[in-house]
Amino acid sequence: MSTNLVVFYLFALAAVVGAAGVPMSKNIFWSAMALLSALIGVGGLYVLLSADFLAVTQLLVYIGGVLVLIIFAVMLTSQIKEIEISNQNVGLVPGALLFVLTGTVLSFVAIWAPWKIAEQPDHETTAEIGNGLLGHWLLPFEVVSVVLLATLIGAIVVARKEIKED
Repeated sequence: MSTNLVVFYLFALAAVVGAAGVPMSKNIFWSAMALLSALIGVGGLYVLLSADFLAVTQLLVYIGGVLVLIIFAVMLTSQIKEIEISNQNVGLVPGALLFVLTGTVLSFVAIWAPWKIAEQPDHETTAEIGNGLLGHWLLPFEVVSVVLLATLIGAIVVARKEIKED
């Protein structure tokens, strides 16, 4: 067994076990830790695929931003005891059946699909993405940034109106 294959299996195992642990844990902190495992596994798979831009984006945006925000929110709200949870784990059996069915279909497809083996790229993908965003795709990139800015301003205006009414 080659080293790449062992590393692939370790990252895949971390991603699958972490993804399964997120909804199965009853403690939200441990769900966040399972999400961390899943995101690290996916980031490692991106590295193995030579998708360096996606791997760094996974690390910075999802692990560095979203997951830290989730853990911070969990830590700040851990003292709230008066809230009654109305939705307990009632869908455990249907969820397990759906998991087994989906896993069976995905395993069948993964085993019997005619996978094409691509050559390893000998150049970085980040430079091509940067050149594309600042070259051919500059106008759509800037339009998306203006639309996102308008969305943020709209969200602030809506939030400010709700604060003033209270």
